[in-house]
Amino acid sequence: MLSLNRISYFIGGRSLLENVTFQIAQNHRIGLVGRNGSGKSTLFNIIQGKLTVDKGDVEIAKHFKILAIKQEMPSGNLSPLAYLLEQDQERVTLMNELDNCQDPNRLGDIYERLIQIDAYTAESRAAIVLKGLGFDDEAQLRPLHTFSGGFRMRIALAAALFQEPDLLLLDEPTNHLDFETTQWLQTFLSKYPKSFLLISHDREFLNATINSVLHLKSGKVARYTGDFDTFLTIYEQQQANISAYNTRMEEQRAHMQAFVNRFKAKASKSRQAQSRMKAIEKLKFIPVDQDDPTVAFNFPPPDIISPPMLAFEKVSLGYDDTIILKNLNATLSPDERIGLVGANGNGKSTLAKFLAGELDAFSGEVKRHGKLKIAFYRQDQFEHLETDRTAFHVVADAMPKATPTQVRSHLGRFGFPKEKADQLVKLLSGGERARLLFACLTAEKPNLLILDEPTNHLDMEMRESLIAALNDYTGAVILITHDRHLLQHVADRLWIVKNKTLTPFEGDLSDYTKSLAA
Repeated sequence: MLSLNRISYFIGGRSLLENVTFQIAQNHRIGLVGRNGSGKSTLFNIIQGKLTVDKGDVEIAKHFKILAIKQEMPSGNLSPLAYLLEQDQERVTLMNELDNCQDPNRLGDIYERLIQIDAYTAESRAAIVLKGLGFDDEAQLRPLHTFSGGFRMRIALAAALFQEPDLLLLDEPTNHLDFETTQWLQTFLSKYPKSFLLISHDREFLNATINSVLHLKSGKVARYTGDFDTFLTIYEQQQANISAYNTRMEEQRAHMQAFVNRFKAKASKSRQAQSRMKAIEKLKFIPVDQDDPTVAFNFPPPDIISPPMLAFEKVSLGYDDTIILKNLNATLSPDERIGLVGANGNGKSTLAKFLAGELDAFSGEVKRHGKLKIAFYRQDQFEHLETDRTAFHVVADAMPKATPTQVRSHLGRFGFPKEKADQLVKLLSGGERARLLFACLTAEKPNLLILDEPTNHLDMEMRESLIAALNDYTGAVILITHDRHLLQHVADRLWIVKNKTLTPFEGDLSDYTKSLAA
């Protein structure tokens, strides 16, 4: 069991965590939620012993194994299967000892312990985890260094899942996964036999896996029983109750202040007036959430163009002499909301590049509207923002014909007041940089937004704001995302990228999820 007892942690004299208390015992499936920067990753580091608390105690029961996903990507000549088996140090040590042991009594102990830790099924268990995360039999035996960074991060996740610690720490485990693999991980965690603490901004993933919530806000942690939607319902009701309480307190304060103003100059009433003034000072107001400008997304309306904005027939796509996709046929209207689904590596990003006009077709017929403007949100763009310039100057470059006032007005759509717009990009948070990138991409009022994993740097509140903004946007949207809540609330129809081609899916996201399970 893990116990945190009134712990506090300070950064630069500022309290990031204050008097935090909670316990995690067996079979606890907990979601740790809170805004970006609230201290979730700091709490993970404290639990792992990487950070020392300034106050309070962290108690871990003997033999209670805690494990997090390794941050460094696995590499080298080992295969994914061999790498996973190597991570179980107790099994490796016992198997090595078994080869050289001559003591009959010790041999008995070794065999008994190997049975206890289920050592003889280790290889099959490792293979099952790897296959679930997208590694077929051939890929499980390839050298680690032959995989992309995203797939090596999957191997790090697989290693943690394979070891089945008493407490598994998962920090955004779906960030490098496609929709299909996220669905597998969701099922795996829903049956996990021990405990885990999960940081995720994917509300559907949380709802399907957890049985309680730790809400981290303003340095405090509150615990709620149930899934994420249950927590949200209770939390919103608490906020409404607090708001009503504060309204009553304000009415009482105004009534008492009116008495003081009326009678403070009268000698006969001065004592009562002084008493009322002291009572006013003692009135306590409870902080309640207010609308937060830091979650702002507001896409400018594009010019209306006649359909179709884009049509293609018998198109083949690829790189050099390698065909990735072939026989592609589709028509895109100005108000489309399309979700691209399919396993990573099947060609979704290749298709997105073609739709954005960044990749020419090998063959086939393509028709684009002459006035079509496209904004393409790519995963790698986030890392290439000019960090030594201000947000204002970065957006001004994207709006070369705009006046400074127009640039600041556009920045305001994305929650950047003057003081924030004049900050260097390197001083902005991950969520702020994501909003800045959206501000740049939409500066020319595009008719089509192509979004490839747009939520990787957004917390849950910002994702909700993005959903609202996309639903208000009057142009077309093509969406690649593992966030099912986003996909469910934005996409009107699905295109499946599979078997080197594109197929419209007859059904909604629920139907597609059922087809994966089948």
